[in-house]
Amino acid sequence: MIAHEEEIRRNLCDSDQGHVFAYWDELSAEEKKSLIAQLSAIDLDQVNRLIEIHLATPPPAELPSLQPGPVVPVEGNDPGVLHRARERGEQALHEGRVASLVVAGGQATRLGFDLPKGSFPITPVTGKSLFQLHCEKIIALRRRYGSTMPLLVLVSPHNHQATRDYFEQKQYFGLPPEDVILFEQGMLPAVDRDGRLLMASRGQIFLSPDGHGGVFRAMAKANLFEEMAGRGIESVFFFQVDNPLAKIADPVFMGYHLEESAEVSLKVVRKREPAEKVGIYVLEGGAPAVLEYSDTPAEVREAQDESGQLRYWAGNIAIHAFHLSFMEQLGREEKHLPYHMARKKVPCIDETGELSQPSEPNGIKFESYVFDSLAVARKAVAMEVRRHEEFSPVKNRTGEDSPATAVEDQSHLFRSWLRDSGILVEDENAQVEIGPLFALDRDELIRKIREDGLRGARKVLLD
Repeated sequence: MIAHEEEIRRNLCDSDQGHVFAYWDELSAEEKKSLIAQLSAIDLDQVNRLIEIHLATPPPAELPSLQPGPVVPVEGNDPGVLHRARERGEQALHEGRVASLVVAGGQATRLGFDLPKGSFPITPVTGKSLFQLHCEKIIALRRRYGSTMPLLVLVSPHNHQATRDYFEQKQYFGLPPEDVILFEQGMLPAVDRDGRLLMASRGQIFLSPDGHGGVFRAMAKANLFEEMAGRGIESVFFFQVDNPLAKIADPVFMGYHLEESAEVSLKVVRKREPAEKVGIYVLEGGAPAVLEYSDTPAEVREAQDESGQLRYWAGNIAIHAFHLSFMEQLGREEKHLPYHMARKKVPCIDETGELSQPSEPNGIKFESYVFDSLAVARKAVAMEVRRHEEFSPVKNRTGEDSPATAVEDQSHLFRSWLRDSGILVEDENAQVEIGPLFALDRDELIRKIREDGLRGARKVLLD
């Protein structure tokens, strides 16, 4: 152990990171052991490469040539093509060749709820959690198509145990426990402006998740490619836990993805304004790409076409479909995703050895983005969807993209379903909830109302 410690200390000092041992003599034996274990797990060569790329190398002077990316339209698409896509997607679901993967590594601290974000209550009437809502959608899909679709849940080391405890307490919301698979994303150290590792305490390095682009490496580490292949899975539907309107494994979307033999596909919505904090789908140097909103210059965000509309209107909503073999290539690092630099406020030990809560960004985190897989895919498909039907993220405590807007967006959608079913909801502000286990979509609700009459209508309203 002593030789191992000396090697680690030598490597850190050679990389100008010896400050991490500044309080070594003050640490207990257990704290020393923990710090050494943490440092052993850090890929120092990778950290040095990231520092060199992002801190020592100036950013490019300008973006490559950009064009709007080609998108399958939400309106006016060929009915025959649409029908074939739906049939192809439904066939894949019926044959059990699709898995769902939800990114759920965050805590809901920004919402004033210091638990895994997936456990946040979000439905308008019954207050079901995000996890429960998504699980019920999957149960409804499994029933409809007679499949055993698994749910993969990407968690962080910080919320893994709490998430597992929550699922166990709720008995997996009716899903078989063996079909709900939790796996951890990777972690990377944060650095200051000079590339020095930041310390969370005198005996602990500050680590943060490596971004949703780390999902591929995390799947490889958890042996999920072998397990999914053994289950006959060929495609994976990918979504974020904080979007209660996510239409999980939408057969039309999955069908377009399969019909085009795409390695990765994505859903987009029309941006509501130039400054909306979503990435934009474009062709960058002729290749499909998503520009993260924080990396997009104002002149690109605000550019207009001949008709005065946004030129780059296709907002990425973090919903994707992947071919499993393509994910495995990325996970095995046969293809590489770049890391991006994000300037953040990082609580850390200051020069006096005390924990500091900065008021301004003081640290740099490195993250990879799942949508960068577009750049290395042989074929990609983008499909436009209606925002009010599929996208209402829960990001902020109040204002836009908050629990209040998500509740209203759900109620608005369900009120429209009822109207289309022939049921008038007189109060346009009424909170309405239709559970996925009763009706997964508008067409199923219309069918049930017609079959069951007013008895079914009362049941819907009571649910």
